Amino acid sequence: MHDPRARVLSRRESEILEVIHRLGEATAAQVQAGMPDPPGYSSVRKHLSILEAKGFLDHREDGPRYVYFAAAPPQPAAASALRQVVRAFFGGSRAQALSAFLSLDTAPPTDAEIRALQAYIERAREEGK
Repeated sequence: MHDPRARVLSRRESEILEVIHRLGEATAAQVQAGMPDPPGYSSVRKHLSILEAKGFLDHREDGPRYVYFAAAPPQPAAASALRQVVRAFFGGSRAQALSAFLSLDTAPPTDAEIRALQAYIERAREEGK
């Protein structure tokens, strides 16, 4: 896929990929059953076809049904979803997104997490030179 917009995921597509990654593989009915507030069956089928066209899913035939599975590890889909969140809620600012993430009502970051974040930042700085 050469068009980068084709790699952008809608909310429903992200939900479907999450179900597929959680189950390993699934039919359209299994995907629908695993979704919060699921759309109709034909809508799920349409989204599965779109995800396959975008390169996120593949399928195998099991009698009359298609069984869908991830065509790649979940990281590319997660990165696409995260990019959308950063653009939509933080104006594209990674710093604002990270600040919001670190201020969530959860436990403060551990020393190990802080060291990992510092290493990522340093790597980004080096790659930017």
